[in-house]
This record gives sequence, structure tokens and C-alpha cells, in this order.
Amino acid sequence: MPNRKRHLLKRLSLKSRLVLAAIVWLTAMVIAAGVTVPQQVFSYMIDSTNDQLSLYQDELSASLEVDDKGKISLSSPLSDPRFNQPYSGLYWSIDTEADELRSRSLWDQKITFEKLSKEPLGARKERLIFIQTSLYFPDYDGPIHILIGIDEQPIEDTVAKLMGQLWIILALLYVGVLFIIMIQIQWSLSPLTKMHKELSQMRSGEKECLDGDYPREVSPVVTDLNALLFHYQELLERARHHAGNLSHALKTPLSVLRNEIATADKETRLRLEPPVTQIQHQIDYHLGRARMAGSKNILAVKTNPAERIDAISMAFDKVYAFREVDLINEIDSELDVAVEDTDFDEMIGNLLENAYKWSNSIIRVHSHDSSDNGIEIIVEDDGPGIPDEKLEAVIQRGVRLDETTPGTGLGLNIVNEMAHSYRGKLTLERSTIGGLKATLLVKRSTTG
Repeated sequence: MPNRKRHLLKRLSLKSRLVLAAIVWLTAMVIAAGVTVPQQVFSYMIDSTNDQLSLYQDELSASLEVDDKGKISLSSPLSDPRFNQPYSGLYWSIDTEADELRSRSLWDQKITFEKLSKEPLGARKERLIFIQTSLYFPDYDGPIHILIGIDEQPIEDTVAKLMGQLWIILALLYVGVLFIIMIQIQWSLSPLTKMHKELSQMRSGEKECLDGDYPREVSPVVTDLNALLFHYQELLERARHHAGNLSHALKTPLSVLRNEIATADKETRLRLEPPVTQIQHQIDYHLGRARMAGSKNILAVKTNPAERIDAISMAFDKVYAFREVDLINEIDSELDVAVEDTDFDEMIGNLLENAYKWSNSIIRVHSHDSSDNGIEIIVEDDGPGIPDEKLEAVIQRGVRLDETTPGTGLGLNIVNEMAHSYRGKLTLERSTIGGLKATLLVKRSTTG
């Protein structure tokens, strides 16, 4: 399962990767802001409250008096009226060993402490933010304990209200920033979208190269790709001309040989005509392949396998009519593959010809989807098949398992090499219907 997740992540598009990274980063930042900002505000408000309580403490200490009997009193009331309002939430308390003095806001209650947390509780048992200190007067023997506290709940309510508003602001900010990021990503990747569109036009034959109007970061790739396409087309064209020149250069010597053979005796003619004919056939064959390879629109090739197999099977049905073989074509008529017509005919023709030669009665042709936009064209027969230990050997050039059957031993090797040139491959194995199963893997066509 982890490997599958890594595989899916690797297949993500650049846009998806950038959007995913932006979502992860933005979500982390918003959550961090939503958590830390209220904490910082709460901490700031607590510090500010403690500072205010310190002022009250100083004011209380300045007005505190103790007589010779140990009785404590205040020379003047504190400035904040909440100290005189019952249950206001702002309290003070002064204690000595002999006396106790409390703010009027405590009314008939005392500041108590929780058993577990040891936190002070107010007149209504509310939690308090507090400061306390001990004073010593020169004419009084013993400490004077002062405690000032204020209800913590209003601060918590304020922070909670702030959090609600903050999350709304952060949510709007999240959506807005993500929208801007997506627009930025779309705009930044637009040159790649343009390149993909132009490549599609090249596949369909509408263009021969990519335009040069690209950003500085992408322009070298476009230039190199255009140079590669031009170089590849030039090599194909040159190979075609060389093959044509070779064919024409050999045409005159072959004509001379044919004329000399025609004047020779019958035994000599029977001995020399087959190899000369075979030489001519090989020249025509490779010249034809070189001409096919010279196509300018190398990205626009497309073939319909169902149609080509029907056409080829009609010809083989006549050639091998004496064998009474039935071919079942199960290929979808809407399926197209990225192979040039004549190349596909060459590959599937070799596979079908082998099947017609060795099948007892049935040939089945069907397809199966493969990974990476591939398609498997499968040819099966009910003949004797090939031993497992020789399946790889028969693909090698010139290998023939039965010398009594006409052929050059090049068919399967040619199919394998041509499939490789189209980024595919040929595999052989035992068929479920008894004979040979040949699987030709090619790319599915992406042109419209």
C-alpha cells in the first residue's frame, strides 16, 4: 500500500503538486495562526491585568495603616469603584495574625483556595487572576499579607469571541490566498499547456515544429526539442535516400545476372534464380521500410488494428484456404494505436502468417489494456505451440525451429525490432487454447 501511494504521488501533474504543496503549507500556516494568536492575546491580556493589579497593590500598600494594637485600616479608599461594588469580580484581602480586612466587593465572603490547584476563588467561586505579597512595618511585629485578584472569566470570554472572529478572517484569508495561488500556478504553467497543445497539433500533422515564443526557462527545452525533431527527420530522410541509392545501384548488376541466368541451361537457372529473386525481394523490402520511415509527421501516426487485421486475414484466408483455419477478430473497431499503417501491417502480418501456418483450426485476436497508455494486441492459435525453453530463442535473428516450413527466420525478429522502435515489445508464451500466444505491446493513439 505505501508503494502504491508513492507511485500515485509520482504520477501527480506539476499543477497538482504545486496546488497540493500550497494547500499543505497554507493549512499549516492558518492552523498555526489560529492556535498561537489567541494564546498570545490571552498571555498579553494576563500580563496587562497583572500590571494593573500591581498598581492596585501599590495603592493599597500606600494607604495601609496599623495601630499599636495590631488593627489594620486604610487611610483612604481605593480609586477603582469596583472594589466597593458587591461581587464585582475585583477583590482585595489583607491578613495579619490578629486581624483581617477585605474589600466591600467580597461582601460576606472570603477569598478561598482550591484544594488541588491552590488557585484563589472569588466571592462567587470564580477563578481569579491574582498577585500577592507580604509587607513588614517597623512598628508592627509580623508580616502583613496582601492579595488582590480579578475574575478571569471576562478575559476568557473576550479571547473566545476573538477566536471566533479570527477563524472567520483566517478562513476568508485561506480561500482568497489559495485562489490567488491557483491563478498564479495556472499562469506560470501556461507555457507548458501551450507546449502540450502544440505537440498535439504536431501529432495531428497541423504543425512541424514548436513555436519559439516561450519564457526564458522553457525556451531552451523548446529549442532543443525542435533541433532533435529536425535532426531525427533529417536522419530518416537520409536513410531513405541511401536505401534508394543502394537499390538503384544494385538494379543494373541484378539485371545483368538475370539476363545471364536466362541464357544458361535449365539446371543452372534452377540453382541461381531463387537466390537472385531473394536478393531482389530483400532490396525491395528494406527500401520500402526506409521509405516508410521517412514520414515527416512522425508524431501523427495512427492505425486502426481491427481494420488492418480484417484486411490481412482476407488475404491469408485465400492463401491458406486449404488449411481451413478460422480467424476470430475481437479487436474493438474504435481502437487506434500509435503505429504507422505499413509498419503495423508488417508486424501483425508476420504474427498472423505464423498462426495460419501452425494453427489447427482457430486463430483468436484480441486486445488488453496495459499501463502507461499501452495496448496489447494478442494473437493466439491452437497449433502445437513452441516449447517454453525456446520461446526467447525464436525471436533472435534467423532462428527457425522447423527447416521444412518455408521462411527466412526473420519474421519474429523483425516484429520484435519494429515493436521496440515504437517503445513496445513482443512476448511469446503458451496459449490457453493450446498453441502459441504472441503479445504485441504498442502505444494507444492520442490523436483525435
